[in-house]
Amino acid sequence: MRIARWQDSTEIGEGFIIDDTAVPFPNGLRVADVLARGLDGARALFDRANHDDGRPVSTVRLLAPLVPAAIRDFVAFEEHVEGVSASVDGKSEVVPEWYEAPTFYFTNPHTVLGPDEPVVPPVTQRLDFELEIAAVIGGAGGTNLAGAEAADAIFGYTIMNDWSARDIQSREMKVRLGPAKGKDFGTSLGPWIVTADELETYEDEDGFLALRAEVFINGARVGEDLVSNMGWTFPELVTYASRNSRVVFGDVLGSGTVGNGGCLGELWGRKGELSPAPLTDGDEVRIVVEGIGELTATVGAAVEGPSIPRARSRSRARIRV
Repeated sequence: MRIARWQDSTEIGEGFIIDDTAVPFPNGLRVADVLARGLDGARALFDRANHDDGRPVSTVRLLAPLVPAAIRDFVAFEEHVEGVSASVDGKSEVVPEWYEAPTFYFTNPHTVLGPDEPVVPPVTQRLDFELEIAAVIGGAGGTNLAGAEAADAIFGYTIMNDWSARDIQSREMKVRLGPAKGKDFGTSLGPWIVTADELETYEDEDGFLALRAEVFINGARVGEDLVSNMGWTFPELVTYASRNSRVVFGDVLGSGTVGNGGCLGELWGRKGELSPAPLTDGDEVRIVVEGIGELTATVGAAVEGPSIPRARSRSRARIRV
């Protein structure tokens, strides 16, 4: 099953993509309602979907397939870490701590973009994309999920492009926090959610999804990888995210950027130069992931935000004057 949201004139539709038709959920249900019901509930709705209420996908504008409850973005590809560390931190390495657990950061659920929706970056000299796959949580979610429980919490998968301003990211991470402002201006998701059962045939013997992923800038391929090169499986990401915490339906768990050109930063780090050039106004980024689909976006003109003063020197007095 493919789950999507779309704009049709002034109305927002939410439902199934069946062949080339957008078919609304029965009873006016929304994606959030279907995620809460889990895969079994989605299958029951699919059997009741009225194809006569559908319209060709070509006549609607696809939106981000969900409004995320939260977005955790992992860094699960060793090859990406090895390459991008040189361009962001100035030193190519994979620190020993990376191997201990699938580290993630929280990013902004309020700046999510849909298919073909332009990204409007801040003023940056090093605008980058990130080719990722994201798991979407469905059902009851839970705390300290492991094994089959963690796998069952995954409703489906979508493509994720974690846009990055590498110069801003590099500065803020020197303060031992972030990334934050280097990334929170836009995260593209889409074109739809493919339910987990649809991708089971791509699982290898170790439970990794051996999906082929490619990315193109202005039609030229700059990166390709297999998603199975992750250091951890998606259920293991769910386990870590829920450890002493909680995941709920609508949570998005990004895989982190694939290796072998899954972002420009990795290529810059390996080459020691800005080649290919950073993204700029008008560039088109197209991501293609086997079994899921394509996610395309164009870069818009940068917008300069309000200025912030430098930190002031303070007296560190402990008593008011």
